[in-house]
Amino acid sequence: MEQNKENTSSVSRTLKEYFIITVAVLIMDIGIYVFKFPNNFSFGGVSGMAVIFAKFLPFTASVINLVINLVLLVVGFAFLGRNFGLKTAYVTVLSSVLLNVFEHLFPMSGPLTDQISLELCFAILLPAIAAALLFFENASGGGTDIIAMIIKKYSTMNISTALLLCDLIVVMAFFVFDTLTGLCSILGLMAKTLVIDKVIERMKLNKFFTIVCDYPEPICDFITEELGHTATTYHAEGAYSHTQRTVILTVVDVNQAILLQRFIKKNEPTAFITVTKSSEIIGKGFSNYI
Repeated sequence: MEQNKENTSSVSRTLKEYFIITVAVLIMDIGIYVFKFPNNFSFGGVSGMAVIFAKFLPFTASVINLVINLVLLVVGFAFLGRNFGLKTAYVTVLSSVLLNVFEHLFPMSGPLTDQISLELCFAILLPAIAAALLFFENASGGGTDIIAMIIKKYSTMNISTALLLCDLIVVMAFFVFDTLTGLCSILGLMAKTLVIDKVIERMKLNKFFTIVCDYPEPICDFITEELGHTATTYHAEGAYSHTQRTVILTVVDVNQAILLQRFIKKNEPTAFITVTKSSEIIGKGFSNYI
């Protein structure tokens, strides 16, 4: 019985991971195909190289993107393991297929609008948000993201800094296209790094609760049974009144924090609560991929 529950939980978790990864790939490819390719924006990475190499080779940017990704995918399997490799393989194949589907269904001969600043914003935001979602699920968009993950694994760099280092190929845009494109590409690279950093930080955000109360049992039951977390309790004495009370320490995610606050307000209105933000929780029940 317990084994079946664990298997069901594992399958559910895997389906959720791949759903998030699929959504991230769709967001990434819309940003790349609709806004990045038509404007020749090169924010580094494989898609950036594809934009540049397409000017010299008799292949489309999408085909070049696929070939380079396949080579780097083999490197990812070798250095980052099977789980990461399978997810990244899924991302690589799905992304390349979607780009080719977009080319046939929605051929674009030029930029979507004549507002380069507006298109630059979308070309930065969409792939950056997608990259953050993928990194959070222990996957990547392939290409130089794989190299960045390897650098992070074997160094003290965080993922956004490693990605910035890998994507410095962006300077090639100056020599292939015009100065405006090069400047936009450098701006896009820096902005992309910042967006990835902030999105990952937001996704990893948790709330640390310190709850001082008289009746800890209902609160602890709610934390363990309804929120799926645990808590630490100990007895303390008030410095002024010398009253004996119980202190509960627990960590929950942002959405669960609202539910916990509502429950305490309704069931233990005299409780004293302090809540602090935490962007790094290491241990069972919390993600620690980034």
